[in-house]
Amino acid sequence: MRAGELAVWRGRLEEFAAEMFVPLARCDQRAKGGLYLRGLLLEGRRKSMQPMAERLGVDHQRLQQFMTSSTWSAREVGLRLAWRAVRAVRPEVWAVDDTGFPKDGTASPGVARQYSGTLGKVGNCQIGVSVHAVSDTASCPLSWRLFLPQSWDGPQAEARRAACRIPDDVRHQPKWRLALDMLDELAGTGLRPAVVVADAAYGANADFRRGLEDRSLAYVLQAKGEMTAYRQDEEPHQPAYGGLGPRPLPRYRTRPLALREHALAAGRRAGRSITWRKGSKAAMSSHFVLLKVRLAGRRPKPAADGTIPLTWLIAQWPDGEREPVKYWISNLPADIPAKDLVRLAKSRWRIEHDYRELKTRLGLDHFEGRSFTGWHRHVTLVSAAHLFLTEQRTHPKALSRA
Repeated sequence: MRAGELAVWRGRLEEFAAEMFVPLARCDQRAKGGLYLRGLLLEGRRKSMQPMAERLGVDHQRLQQFMTSSTWSAREVGLRLAWRAVRAVRPEVWAVDDTGFPKDGTASPGVARQYSGTLGKVGNCQIGVSVHAVSDTASCPLSWRLFLPQSWDGPQAEARRAACRIPDDVRHQPKWRLALDMLDELAGTGLRPAVVVADAAYGANADFRRGLEDRSLAYVLQAKGEMTAYRQDEEPHQPAYGGLGPRPLPRYRTRPLALREHALAAGRRAGRSITWRKGSKAAMSSHFVLLKVRLAGRRPKPAADGTIPLTWLIAQWPDGEREPVKYWISNLPADIPAKDLVRLAKSRWRIEHDYRELKTRLGLDHFEGRSFTGWHRHVTLVSAAHLFLTEQRTHPKALSRA
């Protein structure tokens, strides 16, 4: 955003910042928070502290102190941001995702050689796990957690942890666990999603699916074709009791089939063409096979009689393909219209679109500090800047609400 454009919106931005920074105890902290937001919004190639300070005409130590050593809670600001984002975006789904932050050195918190979807390969990077409110027209991050690889635990990592000021109670947790923790924290403030969506890295994880089910959350998750399931009409068998030891539990006697095998057995003719949204040039449509299956694998949650609940299997099978190219699973009700089910499965496209703005325009991955707290403050303030822009696009004539 050019300086002249920002000047036009100065009043709106100040009102927006006043609401976001209510949790900050001191007026000088709130002023620096507003300054940092202006720096993120101003046009410029890098959104690290020194280039932003130069564009703002201030000493970069002001921003440095605010982000690294000042006493304010990014979590409190983030929860306030989440409430406002939900009001602005009016999400149909919440998306769980993670993204890579490429790094050159080894001193940044959580940095390690690990797979990054951003890079498309294993590279030296940080990984941020996030939850986003998503509609067909907008999205906004609601919460962030920095993923700490196992190499950042244990005695050998204590010096690096101390240098990055990582709290003692923050240890390695899998990404799916961080996602559930964020959902729990947001639920504690009264925010719950109608539906959770995520890519196959989360959809293929039985612990994550079980965690959503234990929280009574609906989901549509991308899956892998090699995941296994029983047919809809399969019934568990009760083995005879031999009189010794505990009675055996009911179990399925047949071999579960891969999701790919279920779709191939049904055949492409069992599906239909479904349009899920209007694209910029044409309607987005493809051919889908929709089935009900009973997921096998790790941690199924059978009923007392051993029956595994039915789950939707959505297989996208475009023209000219010998087999489906994408799969999703869902615990949504049996009577949901097929078009709605596919639209929800495809809803993650929006966050990929908005990631470009978060990274290229607002500097999501430009933070150069080595503080664990500073990283969380930066991504929270970038999310706030993104929400401000979203509000101006969706309600350009309305003042930001306090």
